Amino acid sequence: MTDSQKIRLSISGMSCAGCVNAVEKALLGVDGVSEASVNFAEHTADVSGSVDAGILVKAVRDAGYDAAEMIDEQAEQQKQAQEAMQYKLLWRKTAVASAIGVPLLLAGVFGYMPGMETTPLRLFWFVIGLLTLFVLVYSGGRFFNGAWKAFRNHNANMDTLVAMGTGSAWLYSMLVTISPDVVPTLAKHAYFEAACIIIALINFGSALEMRARGKTSEAIQRLIGLQPRTARVIRDGREIDVEISAIGLQETLRVRPGEKIAVDGIVIEGHSSIDESMLTGEPLPVEKAPDDMVVAGTLNKTGTLLYRAEKIGRETVLAQIVEMVRQAQNTKPGIGRLADRIAAVFVPSVLIIAVLTFLGWFNFGPGIAYVFETTMTVMIIACPCALGLATPISIMVGVGKAAEYGVLIRNGDALQQSGQLDTIVLDKTGTITEGSPRLMHVYAANGFSEDDILMKAASLESVSEHPLAEAIVLAATEKALQLQQPEGFSAIPGQGIRAALSAQSYALGNAHLMRSLQVDQGDWPQRAEQLSQSAQTVMYLADERRVIGLLSVADPLKQDSKDAIKRLHDLDLRIVMLTGDQLNTAQAVAAESGVDEVLAEVLPQDKHNKITALQQQGHVVAMVGDGINDAPALAQSDVGFAIGTGTDVAIESADITLMAGSLHGVADSIAISRATLGNIRQNLFGAFIYNVIGIPIAAGILFPFGGPLLNPMIAGAAMAMSSVTVVTNANRLRYFSARLRSRVT
Repeated sequence: MTDSQKIRLSISGMSCAGCVNAVEKALLGVDGVSEASVNFAEHTADVSGSVDAGILVKAVRDAGYDAAEMIDEQAEQQKQAQEAMQYKLLWRKTAVASAIGVPLLLAGVFGYMPGMETTPLRLFWFVIGLLTLFVLVYSGGRFFNGAWKAFRNHNANMDTLVAMGTGSAWLYSMLVTISPDVVPTLAKHAYFEAACIIIALINFGSALEMRARGKTSEAIQRLIGLQPRTARVIRDGREIDVEISAIGLQETLRVRPGEKIAVDGIVIEGHSSIDESMLTGEPLPVEKAPDDMVVAGTLNKTGTLLYRAEKIGRETVLAQIVEMVRQAQNTKPGIGRLADRIAAVFVPSVLIIAVLTFLGWFNFGPGIAYVFETTMTVMIIACPCALGLATPISIMVGVGKAAEYGVLIRNGDALQQSGQLDTIVLDKTGTITEGSPRLMHVYAANGFSEDDILMKAASLESVSEHPLAEAIVLAATEKALQLQQPEGFSAIPGQGIRAALSAQSYALGNAHLMRSLQVDQGDWPQRAEQLSQSAQTVMYLADERRVIGLLSVADPLKQDSKDAIKRLHDLDLRIVMLTGDQLNTAQAVAAESGVDEVLAEVLPQDKHNKITALQQQGHVVAMVGDGINDAPALAQSDVGFAIGTGTDVAIESADITLMAGSLHGVADSIAISRATLGNIRQNLFGAFIYNVIGIPIAAGILFPFGGPLLNPMIAGAAMAMSSVTVVTNANRLRYFSARLRSRVT
């Protein structure tokens, strides 16, 4: 295999953040792998390089874990089914461990726990020990299996800590039961209930964590669920229902009201309105007619359409969106990579602390029971699960939330950088403005109506290919005006055009053309100047003697640009317009839209340099554009935003794509990024502070010689709940409203 590709693997057997480092190290050690990223929250790995998937699976298995390639949606569904089975199994394991541990715990709490003074009592405890062994094998087997695999590969992880803690508790308790005289001071106490309760609590926490984790991937599941399972295809003059996978290119499909578009295509017959909100985040339906594009997953609202399949399978926009969101959820920002590096050395550090705790209290403590209790509690409480989940779980929810707003984030670094931006650079044409000229005003001299002026101007321009001509002709067509055929047409470069209509000579152009023809301009230049100051291009219409009308054409602001820029200001961002247009026009657009600074008359090749100059001034810069000439600037910026309605080149060069083509997407993205970063910091703080406080308590430093918190079972509960807390906190992002929050920030 020589071509570089991306392979997605489902990983099983990972129990904590330390496993992430082990799996990534194994994958990166395979020849041909250029990049590998493991998502602990989703238990998946994305690998880039020229390598066979089978070799990657073998490398993961050799490292002590299991893996399988995820090829398509069916593999995704199979993974979900396996997780559902695992979820039920965790509850069964919790129930079994609780059935043994809870009665023993209650008996001890209420003073009914028998001693070990006689042989029958020791026989009773021996039976309890065997039942506890069953719990360790059935409910806790995964910890011992994982610890053994980690040991074989010279690693240590959460399984190592749990297995050592519960295993030593069982071994010690059996020793006390069988030979109580070996350690007389401990002859009256065993830790069977502690081992069972710890296993039960950790399985209970894992079940809650898995349930909460499942909610984080709802965005992906909703996107996958948008595509219908079947579609109606017209073959040999008959309409038949087929599976989506059976649709071929250029086939004709029918979609009826209330049905979803099956694949990307071009409308060939019919009129309807399509709800595209699930992809763009915009609520208003979009009217579709012949030659319009329809996208898989969107909902047909009113009429019936016939459309031709242009993109199928993984080539559809929906499939690409799913893949982009999935890849972004599997990437790590800088803050996440830091957490992984810390977690990789955390477990070995905890083992060292456990050894020091043992030695310290063995020499200076009140007795061997206290030595054992503190050492076991340290190992149980210090599992770095919460630390490993802190970043990826928030990234998954944040990226999914952005997708709901029609914002596609390519990677975790873009998400992190978006939250740190202070300057937004906007292209003008197609970004702030509509990108296509439109007739704005028509003025008529006495004796003429506005429709007369528009009809004559459109008739003259009907044979011209100039963009301004298209705007005038389109306006006349929309008003259903009857155009005349121009005669003797001639174009005057840089000035305008001349032609005859019904044997009457007319000229349409700028003031320079009017002066060269020596026609009477009257007071029209004053009105023309006012229009020019508002970024409108003015054209005079004159007959052989005088100016008889005035028309103005402009590239208008997008309907929501002004409001979106105000939202960006509310987020304390500086807005810069970067355009190749004339300074006067750019300043007029800036004044109307609320832009802070204008960089005008910039050549395409210089846009990149302008971004660099802003960065050298210490600004964290985002570039928003939609054209091919924006691609270098998008790549140079700290975060590149591509308007989704723009070119594929711009989209490929950008870090974030705005599907709706609205600047509101920039504000949405930044608001979500800041919320996600805040959530990650909360998670990391909680995970760190949990261990910073928990380990000294467990080691008996903060509460020496006993205390209610110094208990292996409480440590197990705290460890399990720390992960659940992190996942639950991340899921708060699912209810975050980007637009509401950014307006009040």
